[in-house]
Amino acid sequence: MGTVSRRQVLLGGGALVGAGMIPAGGLMSTAFGEEIPRPDYMIRAATNENPWGPSRVALQAIVDSIKYTNQYGGDRRSLVSIVAGMNNLPDDHVAIGTGSGEILRAAGRLVRMDNGSVVCADPTYHDLVRYAERAGSEIIRVPVDPDTKHVDLDAMHKAIRRDTRCVYLANPNNPIPSIIDKYALRDFVVDVAKDRMVFVDEAYFEFVDNSKYATMMDLVRDGHQNIVVARTASKIHGLAGMRVGFGFAHPDLITRINGAKTGALNVLGINAAKASYLDEDFQEFTIRKNRESLDIVEGMLDERGVRYVKSNANFTFFETGRDVVELQQAFRQENIMVGRAFPPMTDWLRVSMAKPEEMRYFVQAYKKILG
Repeated sequence: MGTVSRRQVLLGGGALVGAGMIPAGGLMSTAFGEEIPRPDYMIRAATNENPWGPSRVALQAIVDSIKYTNQYGGDRRSLVSIVAGMNNLPDDHVAIGTGSGEILRAAGRLVRMDNGSVVCADPTYHDLVRYAERAGSEIIRVPVDPDTKHVDLDAMHKAIRRDTRCVYLANPNNPIPSIIDKYALRDFVVDVAKDRMVFVDEAYFEFVDNSKYATMMDLVRDGHQNIVVARTASKIHGLAGMRVGFGFAHPDLITRINGAKTGALNVLGINAAKASYLDEDFQEFTIRKNRESLDIVEGMLDERGVRYVKSNANFTFFETGRDVVELQQAFRQENIMVGRAFPPMTDWLRVSMAKPEEMRYFVQAYKKILG
C-alpha cells in the first residue's frame, strides 16, 4: 500500500478513495460490508454545518491574513462589492454582519423600536424571533401545515395585525427543510411588504435544486423598500466560526439595519469569505457531497417507511415516534450529535448531513436505536 500524504489527509475521503487507500464505500465502512466500527470522535450532525470545513482557498486566505490581526476591522468594502456584484445589486443595497444572525437580530431590534409584533411560522429559525421577543415584542407563531409540514402562507396572512411590523420567512425553512412555492411566495411578499417589513431568510438557498423554488432577491433589485433577503457564509462556505453574513435591501432599510447592528467583523472572516465566494468549485463539491449524504439517509427512511420532509437544504427532518431528548442521548452514545427538540414537534428529529461515510454509520446507528 502506498503512503498517504498530508495533502490527501487534508483533502478528505475523496482524495483517499482516488488514491486507492480505502474502499470506495467510505472511510468508516469496510470492503466486505461488515458492521462499521464506532468512530473515535463525535460526528457533528446537529447544527447544519459544512462537514468539509472551509475551502482550501479560504484556508489560505486565513493564513495570509493572520499577520493583519493586530489591526482593527478589515476591508469589508471589497467583500460587499463581491457579493453585491454576484447579485446584480449596487453596494449600498448590502449590509454585512457577524453572520446573518446579526442581520436577523438587527431586524428584530427595529421591530421593537417600532413597538410592533412579528409573525412567523412555527417551528422556524429563532434568531430574529427570539431577539424581538426578549426585547418585548409580541410573537405571533403560525403552525406549519399539519399534514405537509410546509409554511402556511394563508394562515400567516390572516395572523397579521395592524401592529405587525415584520413577517419572517425562512426559505428553505429550518428545522423543516421545506420550501415555499415561488409564485405563492412572491405574491405574498409583494402584498405584505406594502405596509411592513418582510424578512426572507435564505441561509440554505445554495443547496436547493427544486423548480418550485426561487430567491426573492429580484424584489430587492426591483426597488421594493420593505423587503430584506439574508444570506450567510456559515453554511455552504463552511465559515460558521468566522461569522460573516449579509442582508440585501433598499438603501434606506440598509441604513436602518446598519444602525441597529452591534457586532464587529474580523479580518480573518472577511478575507476568508472573499476567497470562498469566488471559489465555485468548492461550492459545487459541497452540493454534490451533500446530495450524496441525503440520498443515503432519505433512501433508508424510504425503505423503512418513515415519514419525513424531502430536504431542500443540508439536513433532514423525520418522524421518530420517540422523544427527541431521549434520542439525543442514545445517538450520543454512538458518538453522533443530532438536533435538539423543536416544539411542538417533539418526536421529529433534525439531522444535519455529515460526510457520506459518516451518514452510512448514522444509518447503522439509527437501525440499532430505532429498530
